[in-house]
Amino acid sequence: MNILQKIGVILTLIGLLFFTIIPFLGDYKLDEETTIENTKEIHTEAMVEVLQPMFGKLYTSNFEFISSFKELFNSYNEELKANQEWDKVIWDDYTFTLTKAASLGPVNDSPLLYLMASIGLTVIGGLFYILPLYRGKPSGIKNDGIFFSSMMARGWLGMLTGSYLILFYIILYWFPEYLTNLVLMVDPLSQALSGGAASQWFLYGFIYSLAIVVMGLRMFRKYKGNKYQMIRTSSVMFFQLSFAFLLPEILVLLNKPWHDFKNIWPLDYSFFYEYRIEGMLNSGALGMFMLIFGILLIVVGVPLFTYLYGKRWYCSWVCGCGGLAETLGDPYRQLSDKSLKSWQIERYLIHGVLVFAVVMTAITIINYFMSFELLGQATEQIHSIYGFAIGSIFAGVVGTGFYPFMGNRVWCRFGCPLAAYLGMVQRFKSRFRITTNGGQCISCGNCSTYCEMGIDVRWYAQRGQNIVRSSCVGCGVCSAVCPRGVLKLENGKEEGRINDMPIIIGNDSVKAKV
Repeated sequence: MNILQKIGVILTLIGLLFFTIIPFLGDYKLDEETTIENTKEIHTEAMVEVLQPMFGKLYTSNFEFISSFKELFNSYNEELKANQEWDKVIWDDYTFTLTKAASLGPVNDSPLLYLMASIGLTVIGGLFYILPLYRGKPSGIKNDGIFFSSMMARGWLGMLTGSYLILFYIILYWFPEYLTNLVLMVDPLSQALSGGAASQWFLYGFIYSLAIVVMGLRMFRKYKGNKYQMIRTSSVMFFQLSFAFLLPEILVLLNKPWHDFKNIWPLDYSFFYEYRIEGMLNSGALGMFMLIFGILLIVVGVPLFTYLYGKRWYCSWVCGCGGLAETLGDPYRQLSDKSLKSWQIERYLIHGVLVFAVVMTAITIINYFMSFELLGQATEQIHSIYGFAIGSIFAGVVGTGFYPFMGNRVWCRFGCPLAAYLGMVQRFKSRFRITTNGGQCISCGNCSTYCEMGIDVRWYAQRGQNIVRSSCVGCGVCSAVCPRGVLKLENGKEEGRINDMPIIIGNDSVKAKV
């Protein structure tokens, strides 16, 4: 590690330290006018009455402010519930909105300064570490040392990193009010892009996109000379920045529904929710295009493109989850479990999530057209359960937070319903396969080590078998790290795609079936 890289590590740690401290800075003060401006008209009178004891009082920490707010707000609702006055209960959660509106701290006064001191320093530090690696030619991808790294082999640094990510996701999803100052930092960016104030999801999207771009530059250096990896990394960077981050914000600026055109049901599990359908139908020609385009992707696009190119067209070239896994998560790809037991769990779990998503969507569509009150209540409950268990815990907390524990494709491998849908098409009706030349394999194990989906690639390579697995995302890293060119990604004719045991080892001879 040279001097510039050491400076990069120091800057990154300082940036992360600032990022961690910033939420605890500043004072908070709420008044009647602020409350009225940041609550719905139907709740204004009740909220002003409930929060009256807080008006004009200066709170020196967000913990103190939030605690006082929740005590008053929850007491009000609990009393109404006890008296069964359900029509007066305020079901909306104003904790984050009013905490942000009440902020008087330095972050509120100079958001861009704190943005540069935290996220900015972290990015600069990362670049300082990555860019010196571009000097000279790559020495090749090897297994040497990766299982002795404290960061990349479940050492204390990896455990600390994973725990930090998990904690961040838990707060982001369920306690965003404690991230108020971090959201305030990106307010100017949100105002510039969409014309509105930032939410915790804008903060997340901004950090998410930066992580893919910065770590994408690392991928360029690591796989320098491999055209497939260079183009694939450029693709996920482009789709995340344009389709997932910038375009949806611009749509909001134009008073159109927030929409990620590359997000496909059932990964986009809320696509058929009533508010999404109504939002698209009420947005004129563009909204109708969003709806029709989304349905065509599900019915025509997914099976057609998967037939032609395998699931890699989406999972490794377009998807934001895959983009983060391939860039930020790349240092942890060797941690994926290659055992048979893990594969068995994977098959049941991921297809179970797909079934859950399909059943939920079917009930949602039926309820949309028939409007049964009882079915409507059941639909809301199912939405809540799926959103909490799958959309938040599995895809968010576990999906990213567990990179240092279980590898970079935990969500894609065990939980993503779209990956399950793509995988079924790829396994039974696709032109894609990874061909192997068993005669050239030296059993070095690089391919299996770097397979993020837990496939024992070497097992196939030793036997000269084509790799046709529903879980394979076609990232091509197994081919990139092979020192003998044994593996090749192909889209050939369906005939001969599956070859059962082409090399048979007998007692006294080896028979090869060509």
